[in-house]
Parts: sequence; C-alpha cells; structure tokens
Amino acid sequence: MNTQTPVEALSPLEAAAELARLARLIAAADAAYYQKDAPDLTDADYDALRRRNAAIEARFPELARTDSPSRRVGAAPAEGFRKVRHAAPMLSLDNAFSAEDMAEFVGSVRRFLKLPESEAVDLIAEPKIDGLSFSARYEDRRLVRGVTRGDGAEGEDITANLMTIADLPHALPASAPAVFEVRGEVFMGKAGFAALNRRQAEAGEKTFANPRNAAAGSLRQLDPQITAARPLSAFAYAWGEVSEVSWASHWEFLETLKAWGFPVNPRSRRCAGLAEALTAFDDLDRDRASLPYDIDGVVYKVDRLDWQRRLGFVSRAPRWAIAHKFAAEQARTTVEAIDIQVGRTGALTPVARLAPVTVGGVVVSNATLHNEDEIRRKDVRVGDTVIVQRAGDVIPQVVAVAADAPRGPAPYVFPETCPVCGSHAQRPDGEAIRRCTGGLTCPAQAVERLKHFVSRNAMNIDGLGDKAAEEFFDLGWVKRPSDIFSLQRRATAGEISFAGRKGWGATSIANLFAAIDARRAVPLPRLIFALGIRHIGETTARELARLYRTLPAWTEAMARLAAGNEAARAELLDRDGLGDAVADALAEFFGEDHNTAELARLAEEIAAEPFAEAAAQASPLTGKTVVFTGALTRLSRNEAKARAEAMGAKVASSVSAKTDYLIVGADAGSKAKKAAELGVETLTEDGFLAMGEG
Repeated sequence: MNTQTPVEALSPLEAAAELARLARLIAAADAAYYQKDAPDLTDADYDALRRRNAAIEARFPELARTDSPSRRVGAAPAEGFRKVRHAAPMLSLDNAFSAEDMAEFVGSVRRFLKLPESEAVDLIAEPKIDGLSFSARYEDRRLVRGVTRGDGAEGEDITANLMTIADLPHALPASAPAVFEVRGEVFMGKAGFAALNRRQAEAGEKTFANPRNAAAGSLRQLDPQITAARPLSAFAYAWGEVSEVSWASHWEFLETLKAWGFPVNPRSRRCAGLAEALTAFDDLDRDRASLPYDIDGVVYKVDRLDWQRRLGFVSRAPRWAIAHKFAAEQARTTVEAIDIQVGRTGALTPVARLAPVTVGGVVVSNATLHNEDEIRRKDVRVGDTVIVQRAGDVIPQVVAVAADAPRGPAPYVFPETCPVCGSHAQRPDGEAIRRCTGGLTCPAQAVERLKHFVSRNAMNIDGLGDKAAEEFFDLGWVKRPSDIFSLQRRATAGEISFAGRKGWGATSIANLFAAIDARRAVPLPRLIFALGIRHIGETTARELARLYRTLPAWTEAMARLAAGNEAARAELLDRDGLGDAVADALAEFFGEDHNTAELARLAEEIAAEPFAEAAAQASPLTGKTVVFTGALTRLSRNEAKARAEAMGAKVASSVSAKTDYLIVGADAGSKAKKAAELGVETLTEDGFLAMGEG
C-alpha cells in the first residue's frame, strides 16, 4: 500500500491504513502552509494527497474517517494576532486534475439539481492566485476589519495590515449594503517579489523562497509599517456575511465588485458550459509564465446564485465550485542513504536521503519511501538515480528508479527491529506498515506522543513545543502527558531545576507554567484527540465526544468495548463515520493498563469540559434521525440529505427503533415495511420540504 499502488488494488485493511496516513500527512501540510507560511510542498503536490484520499473514500465509503481531510479546512490560526471567528466559514475547494474530473464535476451538479442535459451549466473561470486568503468586513460602508482564513472557522485579525494595501477601498458607495464581507487573495507580483528579494539580500536579511511565502509573511507582520513597505496586491472574488444580496449570478457579483472599486482579476471569464471552461484552462496554462503574478490553476464556479444555494456545501468545500490544478514537476537525483523514522504509533517509515535537487523551485533532500512494499516494488537502493516528484507527500516522493542509470550495489533490506529501542517490528497480516512493538517503552514513540499531546490542535500548550518536549523527556522530567501538569509543583519542591538551562529564564518559565494551568480545563474533543490514539483525528474525537458527552461516560463505554461487550461496540458503530478501524483502535488502547492508568492520572490534573452541541437550525427535524427511501421527484437524494442535515437532522442509512422519520418516495421497499413494523412516522417528499419551509 502506497501512493503508487492503484486504489482499485487496495484491500479494505490497506485502504483504512492509507486513509489514516493521508489524514496525518495532510494535517501536517496544513499546519506548515496556514500557520507557518512555510509550506513543505506546492499546491499541486498537496492536491495529489487530497486526490488520492478522495479516490479511496469513493471506493471505500464505509472507511471514510471523521477526521478525513475532506472534512477539514486549513489549520488553526497562528499565535501573535487576535483571533476572530468568521461569521460564515471560509471554506476550501475540491480539486480537479483533468478534463475527465471537470466533466464529473459538471455531471455531479446536474445530478444533484436533477437538470436535463438540454439545460446549460454556465461556469465562471477565475485564475487561482497563489497567495494568502483574506476576508475584509465593511460596516456602514467603511472597512472595519481584515481577517485571514485560519482554520476556516477562525482566523487572525490583520486589519491594520490589510488597510495598507492600496488595491482595497476603505469606503464603499451608497449602493453597497450596510454589512458587506468581501473575500479574496493577497499576493505579490513577480516583479515586486524580485525587487523585494534584492533589497533583502542587499540588507543582509533573509530572502523569500517564492512570492506566496513573501506575501503571507508580509501580511502577517506585527508591524504594519513593514507590510506597507511591501509590494502587495489583491484580487476579490467572493463574499461572506452580507446584509443584502442584490446580485443573481456570480458574474453579476464580479461586475458589482468592480463598480464598488474592488480589484477583480481581468482574466476571469464567463463560460457557457464545459467546453468553454476547458478552453479557459488551456489558455491560462499557456499564458501563465507571462502573467505578472503566480497562478496554480483555475477556479470554476456555477454562475447561477439560486443553484449555488441549492447545491450548498459538503464538509470543507462548496458543491458549486472546484479548482482545476496545473501539473506537478519532477527531477532526477541520487539516493545517498535510506533511514527509518519511528512515529508515535510505532510505524516504521523509510526515508530516502537525497543529493539536494531543485524541484518546482524548492530544494529537496529527503523523500518518503512509504513502507517496505514500496521499496521492494520499486527496488530502490542506496546509490540509485531516482526520479523525484513533489506530489504525494509532505516530503516529496520517489516516483521511480531511473532506468538509464547505473544501479546501487545491493537491494535494501527492511529492518525487523526498531532502530530506536531494538524491539521487534511487527507487520500484522493484511497491513503494509511495520510497527515497533515497544509501545511507550520506545523513546521515539513516547516523544512523538508527547509532541502530539501538546501540539496546537491538541492541548495547545504555549511554550511547550517539539524542542521543549524532547528536552524535558531527555531530562526525565516528562515521560508521559500527566507529568506536564506536575512540573510547577516539582520545580517548587526542588525536585527539578531550570537553573542554567538555555532559553529558560524567569519569564519563559512563568509563561510556561501559566500556559499549562490554562489548559487544566479543556474541551473533551481536544483531550480525546490529544491522547494520540491510532485512527482518532480531530473530527473523530469530536464525534466521540458528541456521542458520549462526558469523560467518565466515554471511559466507561471504552472499558466495556475493550472487554468485548457487543452492545458497547454496536453503540459506537451506529454513529455515522465511526467504523471498525476506530472501534478496534479504541479497544486496543483501553485494553492496555498503562493507557487507562495514564488517563486516570490526567483526570486528576485536568477537567474535561462536557461536550456542548452548537445550536442547530431550529426546525421540526432538529435532533431527529431520518432515513430516505424510494425515488424522490423534486430533489435528488443528495440534495434531500443536505437539506435534512441543514435542518439539524441526522441522516441514517437504515431504519431502526432510533429512527424518528422515514421520508418516502416512489417505489419504497423494505425500509417502509420495517418502519411500519416499528411504528416509525413516515413523511412524503412534500411533507419533508414543508418542514423546512415552516
């Protein structure tokens, strides 16, 4: 199992492991891109990860993880700026990589809306600028706030910096609504980027790797005067919260933006159907080198606003828009060594150490080899000349061994023992990953779990990053997560001492202890995610918290699950998105005494806040479980499900005693019969729609 193995060749076990790997890698890439403005891969590379994830989920929908990248946008906001919650989420886009992908996108729009083939689907094609997304809010027609996208729900307040960008108007005409939130991209043109780097080099300061990094770093300066001195530009292309929508199409919206003084990309184009959209893509691909700014693809949006509203959103992206991306790049280099890295779940991952080579403008010296099957299939050896591509992993991947170059002297032999602790490295039947069996006795796993526990999306303890976690572990101060919360007590008692330790002055120590104390009350989903249980990502942790509500209820249910209680397993599996892989991982974790003992120690140090459901749209279906059956006439099945979820309902696939309503279309079969037996109330399609109108 690896990114070169065809999706159709994966077994269910391999697919589940691959989805877990992709979720982890994409999360790391999101953090590098959105938080650090230092992406480990280009957009095209990143998209290869998401594309494979989507393909596996399409073939194995029952294995789709609740922490899937398809349900997430970006990463948590960085520190240093005030956090602002978006009035309307700033979502990302799904991607297309070929004409076939675009045909499927248009086809999916037709199917969702039940459009006849004779009805045209007009698309707006916009160049996809490689910059930093922003939101600018106008109240009473005055610019009052600027925010980055952040994690899609919450961004950073960059108002003072956004005010310095001359392209953006500070006031809107009287025809604009009282509240208007415009969204777009801040970027740095090629000429401005070159001039900035020359000035940086002449001043002996750090130069930027590419215009995107330069734009992001400039927009997120704590000193607005630095931002003002940088050659930043912007294009507007979307809206968020608006008190009044006066446009009926996206094209009309772009024209409105121009009339109000916003910069709109002049290469944006209205396309009458798929053929014209693909022509727009080819034209931009041909001209991209001559454009004064970097683009990495074309964004298409369904033009009609009423169709956009009906299509709505799925997870992290709208159904009515897609990004058609340009191709990735490759290069040749030699393999100087193959090292094994050990992760927090014990996975042994081989990494090729390469003679440095530039790929797509980035110097590459490491490339993942994924697992021993990958090495064996490609027969990658130390000394080989290989083709490297920045598409498919956070660090680039080895695509193939060059056939026209001399071979390395001997095949690589994958170790059967952990290179860190010497424990046996076991490869379970049906899995592609070999894992160290040392558990938390393996220093590599223990350290990686500590890093995960304190990370931004987990416990988020300021001042206790990767470096400090490694330092405290090596000193013997923090061997397990609960040790973090006794650091101050032990320091006060003289059991440990920061005296003489580099970087640990009085202020930094006080700040660390304050940050630790601030996390003694933590939302339950964060604590569950922080434990680092295999297959439990952020979204899965949230689903578990939603199901069990409190830490005691969750731990009690997990104890029964680990003991083999079928009712406990059934309760877990009945929840959408919580499948066998999650159940097995939880049973394994809670079946280990050292894990439950550590959780008990944590419970003595911190308070896990009970899960509180966000207020759902008030409707007769709020909090209800519904099932659809039969052929609907006014809505496609997907649109019907989307409407039910928007009304606060949970959509299930089968009728049970927990079902509140069965929505019945034509030719209803066994589900209707079972509903009658159980006394489940049935609704017609019209009755269902009437609930939403009320």
